[in-house]
Amino acid sequence: MPKPPAKLRPDVAETAFRTMMEATGQAEKTPPPGERTEKNADAVARGAKGGKKGGTARAALFTPEQRVEAARLAAQARWKKTE
Repeated sequence: MPKPPAKLRPDVAETAFRTMMEATGQAEKTPPPGERTEKNADAVARGAKGGKKGGTARAALFTPEQRVEAARLAAQARWKKTE
């Protein structure tokens, strides 16, 4: 089964309609993706909180032998030959 697209893109008709509305001044111009700055502050805070403590907290739970095993498995997965 094929994978679904990572992001849903607007339909061609939707894009044409939005372009027409922007060109005639009936709607505000849509900024390019690189210039969009609005982010959900709550989501940013949750992401930063989890990212800061994730690896450190996981390492604290493992014994040295478990960390070696996890690193070995990760290296095998990275270098695994795909057929």
